[in-house]
Amino acid sequence: MSPAPGAARWRRTRPHRFPRVPDALYESDEDGRFSPTELTRGPWNPDHQHAGPPAALLARAIEGASTIAAGQTARLSFDILAPVPIAPLAVATRTLRAGRRIEQIEATLSGTDGDKPLMRATAWRMRTLESPEVATPEPPPPSHAEARSVGFEGWPGEDEIAYRDALEWHWISGSFTDPGPACVWTRLSYPLVAETETSPLERLLVMADAASGVSAMLNWHEWLFVNLDLAINLERPPRGEWMAMDAQTRIGDTGAGQCMSVLSDGLGRVGTSAQSLLVERRRN
Repeated sequence: MSPAPGAARWRRTRPHRFPRVPDALYESDEDGRFSPTELTRGPWNPDHQHAGPPAALLARAIEGASTIAAGQTARLSFDILAPVPIAPLAVATRTLRAGRRIEQIEATLSGTDGDKPLMRATAWRMRTLESPEVATPEPPPPSHAEARSVGFEGWPGEDEIAYRDALEWHWISGSFTDPGPACVWTRLSYPLVAETETSPLERLLVMADAASGVSAMLNWHEWLFVNLDLAINLERPPRGEWMAMDAQTRIGDTGAGQCMSVLSDGLGRVGTSAQSLLVERRRN
C-alpha cells in the first residue's frame, strides 16, 4: 500500500533515545483489525495502552460512519470498561439516532475474539453552518514556540517506548514531575494508523486523555489515579497539528477525583474535557 499524501512528513526525523521506534500508533490489516504498537503503552501496566490512542481510534470510526456531509462532532463520551491490552483490536459502529442535521453514533472497541467490549464511545454530530457573527472566541495559550520542552522523568517504565514518545510536549506551565495544574502544547509525531492521514480531532484525542497525568496531584509511584471515562465537548472542530490542554485535577476525600481541561489549537479555544478518577494507594 502506498502512503497517503503527506504521510511521510509524520515520520520522526529528530534523534530518539531508542534504536527503533514504530512508524505509527496502530497498524491495520485487510480485515479491519488494528494492532497497537509500543507507542500506545500507558503508565500503569506495560501490557496496557494509554486511553488516548484508543479514544482517537474510536473517534476515527465514528467520523467514518457519519452520514452528515461536512458534519462536525459536538460531543464525545468515552467509557473505559476494561484495560485495553497491547494486542489486536476490532472496532464496530452503529447509529443510535439518524438525521440530516443531528445524529448519534456509537463505537465499541474489543479484542479480536469479540469476548467483551473494552472501551465504548458515543458521539453527537451535527451539520456545520457558518455563524461567525455570534461566535465567542477565546485566544489560545502562549505559543508552543515560547514553551519549555522537558522530559518525563519518573514515568513508570522509563526504559520502554511508551505513549509519551508518540507526541512532542512543550510546557507553558507545570510539568510531568511537578504536582498541580499544567498547561502544555503537544504535536503528534506519528500517524494514528499507519499510511493514513490523521485528522485534527484524532490528534486532539490522542492528547486529551493525558490531562489527568500532566496535572497529577499525587506521586505516580505511591498512588493510582486512573480515569474511568473521558468526556469531550467541542465548540468548533479543531484545526492544525498543535493542540494544547490547560488542565487541573482535584481530589476528594472518598477515593474519587476529577480532572477538567480547556482544549485549544493554534487559533484558540476548541472545547473542554472532563475525567472521573479512581484514587487509591498503590499496593506494595
